[in-house]
Amino acid sequence: MPVNRDTSFVDHLTQNVALLFLERVEKSPGSEAFRFPRGESWESVTWRQAGDQVQRLAAGLLSLGLEREQRVGIASGTRYEWILADLAVMCAGGATTTVYPSTNAEDTAYILGDSESRFVFAEDDEQLAKLDEQAAKLDQLATIITFDGTADGDRVITMDRLGELGDAYLAEHPGAIAEIAAAIPAEALATLIYTSGTTGRPKGVRLTHRAWVYEGAAIKVQDILDETDLQFLWLPMAHSFGKVLLSAQLACGFATAIDGRVDKIVDNLAVVKPTFMGAAPRIFEKAHARIVTMQASEGGLKEKIFKQAFAVGTKVDELTTAGRSVPLPLKLQHGLFDKLVFSKVRDRFGGRVKFFISGSAALNPEIAAFFHAAGVLILEGYGMTENAAGATVNHPDEYKMGTVGKALPGAEVKIGEGDEVLLRGPHVMAGYHNNPEETAKAVDADGWLHTGDKGSLDSEGFLTITGRIKDLFKTSGGKYIAPSSIEAKFKAICPYASQFMVFGNDRNFVVALIALDPDAMAGWAEENGMAGASYADVVASDAAKAMVGGYVDELNAKLNRWETIKKWEILSEDLSIESGELTPSLKVKRNVVEANNKERIDAFYG
Repeated sequence: MPVNRDTSFVDHLTQNVALLFLERVEKSPGSEAFRFPRGESWESVTWRQAGDQVQRLAAGLLSLGLEREQRVGIASGTRYEWILADLAVMCAGGATTTVYPSTNAEDTAYILGDSESRFVFAEDDEQLAKLDEQAAKLDQLATIITFDGTADGDRVITMDRLGELGDAYLAEHPGAIAEIAAAIPAEALATLIYTSGTTGRPKGVRLTHRAWVYEGAAIKVQDILDETDLQFLWLPMAHSFGKVLLSAQLACGFATAIDGRVDKIVDNLAVVKPTFMGAAPRIFEKAHARIVTMQASEGGLKEKIFKQAFAVGTKVDELTTAGRSVPLPLKLQHGLFDKLVFSKVRDRFGGRVKFFISGSAALNPEIAAFFHAAGVLILEGYGMTENAAGATVNHPDEYKMGTVGKALPGAEVKIGEGDEVLLRGPHVMAGYHNNPEETAKAVDADGWLHTGDKGSLDSEGFLTITGRIKDLFKTSGGKYIAPSSIEAKFKAICPYASQFMVFGNDRNFVVALIALDPDAMAGWAEENGMAGASYADVVASDAAKAMVGGYVDELNAKLNRWETIKKWEILSEDLSIESGELTPSLKVKRNVVEANNKERIDAFYG
């Protein structure tokens, strides 16, 4: 099936996200738009119902005095109310400033202050407490709207109260929202997302209505999603990956089930039974590890069948990819193993998934191949906040594992000096907020965004990312090391690994810090006579060290001599968002981990 690469749609884009949303409501009024958890069950709303709620909230903001492109913060986890607030802000002509719920009080105040946000949606009392603590720095805040927190009826009001204000405003100005939506220019500011930098203050990325509308249209034109699909959305909406999936929903019209609780993802997939989902690689790594360790614990015939099934699945994949026919005996074996093994793997994800989209960090090709052998397609994509998340992505009918796909229709990608990946198109940011110097460094005079990522393009236009340029390091022997490549290899080998971090800049050999997955290690502890022991005691045990050492040896056998891990240590606890060592999209903040473990790393070379 030929892939649609038509770029003429760019010239006919809807003007802004507000119009895109209102058009979707008119096209699909009675169709399901969103579903979300309420207690132990799920509640569903149609596009018309969502449209009515958004218009009430947008009018409420107007009644409070919101002006064109004025910023409104949202400090909350991913939930239906986040979507309503974001759409209401844009339909009222304002711009959303996103704040992760895990952001500390000081940084929350900096983001809201630097963005000059006049209003803010705060999820609960925890978020309200941060605003109270930093009140002296937030005197520009006029009103706070809370989802679940305690309102005072004055400076802090509820969502219901905002809706009531909207009702009164619409009674006097019945066509206000449609008039404002029609007047918003494509280049107007829609969103300010502050990048979670590892050093210094975060930078506010200015993303326009055109960028989000383009992202949704570029996905729609590829004919991979439509109104019959169902998305499961757990990604942080404060992150550009989550936001681009909302743009795709408005363009394509599919329904979305929303629940931002990461610990509920697997349970939710079984209930929701989505047709697709976007996720960070860590989710697939954990699923892979869980499946592998469960089968290993079964042992005996079940484990033997499992291993044989994946050997057959891999062989069938190799033949199919090479364009060769699958011999009948192998085809029959594959059919049998599909019923016995692969269908159960697919059932873990609800049984209806057409494909997953992996982004935000590199996915190990071996893990992608493992799931592909079981009939689970993971399409890796690439982008960054500065280009509204989507730059390239593999297509269900045109993909290469190990690559991040081709440029989205209507966008450009090329390799610049030092093999740096450069991007250009309607999705590129308008600049960094209040930071013209950094903007000039990031976007050149010809409109190319300098990503800071090292990569290559093959003859068919598929992009491969080999790592962050600033993360590459050179040993004292003059050898360059790409740590992300080594780290991904280890996590594909060791099902108990949560994180594997490689260091060795200007040193004479390479070392690693290893964090083990608490869930996987709880199962391992039971099988190794340590049931009930604390995580710290389990990972510090000689048995755990011996187990990890075996996987390190296996890794080293696959590396160049200068890349091999000479010394390593298991951390006493896993990395977390709360510790500041992971971003909310589950990427490792390498500089933070290195700074937190400086003495430990130095001791390797003592």
